[in-house]
Amino acid sequence: MKLLHSNLKKGEAKVMTQNLDDLWYLSAIIEPKDIVQGKTLRKIRAVSNEEKSKEATKKPVFIKIEVEKVEFSKFASTLRVLGIIKEAPDEIPLGEHHTFNVDDNTVITIIKQDWLKYQLDKLKEACSEKKSSLLICVHDREESYFALFKKYGYEILAHIQGEVQKKREENIKKENFYLTIISKLKEYVERYKIKQVIIASPSFWKDELMKELKDDELKQKIILATCSSATKNGIEEVIKRPEVREALKQERTAKEINKVEELFTEIAKNNLAVYGMKETEKASLIGAVKELLITDSFIQKSRSENFYNDIENIMKTVDRAKGEVEIISSEHEAGKKLDGLGGIAAILRFKLRY
Repeated sequence: MKLLHSNLKKGEAKVMTQNLDDLWYLSAIIEPKDIVQGKTLRKIRAVSNEEKSKEATKKPVFIKIEVEKVEFSKFASTLRVLGIIKEAPDEIPLGEHHTFNVDDNTVITIIKQDWLKYQLDKLKEACSEKKSSLLICVHDREESYFALFKKYGYEILAHIQGEVQKKREENIKKENFYLTIISKLKEYVERYKIKQVIIASPSFWKDELMKELKDDELKQKIILATCSSATKNGIEEVIKRPEVREALKQERTAKEINKVEELFTEIAKNNLAVYGMKETEKASLIGAVKELLITDSFIQKSRSENFYNDIENIMKTVDRAKGEVEIISSEHEAGKKLDGLGGIAAILRFKLRY
């Protein structure tokens, strides 16, 4: 995302989106009651002098809306910002509804009465962070998954399977499948400008693959790890491995997963953690929240079911008390685990006493 202009004294930030990651960031930044403005397409009805009938045509116009809903769809690669028209050309009535459909290379201005620290952090992160340069491959001798890390989670690039080997053909089939994996690795490293590749497998399969790899430049990018299965769960497992933590420390997904793991550790110890709306709100009101964790899907749910004001008040309370607010993506397993706790939880500064 590009920050084209900002005047935080007036609460304004003008941005241009560049990819799907940016839409996810904006879905976490834009909230009800914000003002969003920009050029957009709008059906305008005109009266034909000849036919004396109304005809509707879409025209590019400048519109300012007060936001009511924000809807993000990863699969459709769209962000929809819905609201009430506050400013528009004369032929468009004020007070009507309008939807900004935000995709690649969309320019909009966001105006907030108050920018919270976590929102400014998200904006800075979206505008400064480069595309992910980390690729993970989990495999055994018959199956392999390739995943590219994203700011909002990770994307499965490919799932390939080899043929089931007969004993007498094992050496030939195994070698061919490893060469297929290596070919895919080379393809993705070049396409996505990958700086580091994590290769993980159960048992010794990764070592067998490395024997087939002759490309010294690719070898220098590789970190080896262990996982229990060549599946999507294997990818989640690899993220937590100590041998790859250094490579992942700059990746948002790894940070989110580690935060959720820290939360579950505190819950297991019955110590510095609470979860669920009621308990988290209580903790926030007495300044006990060090880190508030909330999933993006829970935020979307709160907007659709009209209890977002309660969520917003908790976030503002934590922000004013100098706590950190972390929006956790539900795209990965850690986010799903947090959703299982109600979608909202907190790591505390001190233990609560009731």
